[in-house]
Amino acid sequence: MSTNILVTGAGGQLGSELRYLGEDIRKNKVSLSAGYAFIFADKSRLDITDKGAIESFCSTNSVSYIINCAAFTAVDKAESEADKANAINHLAVKHLAEVAKKHDIAMIHISTDYVFDGDSKQAYKETDITHPNNVYGKTKRLGEQALQDISPPNSIIIRTSWLYSLFGSNFLTTMLRLGPEREQLNVVNDQIGSPTYARDLARAIVQIIPQLKRASQEVEIYHYSNQGQCSWYEFAKAIFVAADIDCRVQPIPSSDYPTSAKRPSHSVLATAKIEQEFGVELSQWPQSMKSCLAHY
Repeated sequence: MSTNILVTGAGGQLGSELRYLGEDIRKNKVSLSAGYAFIFADKSRLDITDKGAIESFCSTNSVSYIINCAAFTAVDKAESEADKANAINHLAVKHLAEVAKKHDIAMIHISTDYVFDGDSKQAYKETDITHPNNVYGKTKRLGEQALQDISPPNSIIIRTSWLYSLFGSNFLTTMLRLGPEREQLNVVNDQIGSPTYARDLARAIVQIIPQLKRASQEVEIYHYSNQGQCSWYEFAKAIFVAADIDCRVQPIPSSDYPTSAKRPSHSVLATAKIEQEFGVELSQWPQSMKSCLAHY
């Protein structure tokens, strides 16, 4: 009998990468203990804002693990659609956590570097004080707190940063779309972070799942990102070089590109904890980006 793993937000970047790995797992290309089976659910299959629907789905499918990749990630749109962002990033996490607690389901919840304000120039540790400065970050932090308060067994939170892949809408796919169309793009150079390939995070999650039987019943937070840091401007330049796209990139300050939501100016994450406790190996961001673009 298989151990069933529910993946919410299956149509997003991370959910799509887990589905890709799921195919490889079935072909014995990825190491995961025998007997695990993924169940992928997007919003058309499971409405995670409906607690009754979650409970029915988990019972019907004998779910033992939940990987919550679902999120309202449109950072600027969240400013004008705060209720919707809160429903998905906070209240849905609360519902998932309550069902997980009731049915002894372990949960991996994906969160974000945007729970920090970016005022620190040091890499943020899991224990650093959060102070989100936009609705997206605030609702994601509320989701973290709800999960920690309810504390389902053997559950963790993984914060990640600047996530990208060839699936879905993200900075990399936007650059790949706009680069061939434009002679020049203006990209901000005063926001610093660590671009993270979603497939690398998916692999880390697969590695972590069999290790989730923890002595502590508290919901621990872990940071995961690719190593190194850059600005969006430097990231864009690297993408165009690696993809052989002839487009000039002009650095500009954030003040020249006003947005509805304020972004952290520095949101690099310290990752030693996840490396030490789960044996996760982290790649440098330029190498991971080239690995991603090899499939382009």
